[in-house]
Amino acid sequence: MKQLGTWLMIFGLGSIALNFLGLEFTLLMWIDNWGPTVGWGIRAGLAAVGAVLFFLGMRQTQSPAQNKPA
Repeated sequence: MKQLGTWLMIFGLGSIALNFLGLEFTLLMWIDNWGPTVGWGIRAGLAAVGAVLFFLGMRQTQSPAQNKPA
């Protein structure tokens, strides 16, 4: 989960940065098909979901004793 979150954050934040330069990831070129507002929402959503997954994954790896059966 941590690795998926990392990749989603990279794509979300990278897409935001590249958009300011007038560029886009080839994989995410479809984002602006519905207009710039929806495109920014998708970019922000990618970064936010990635951050949540990353931190949930960090939380799971830090407390392995809680995941073990008694």
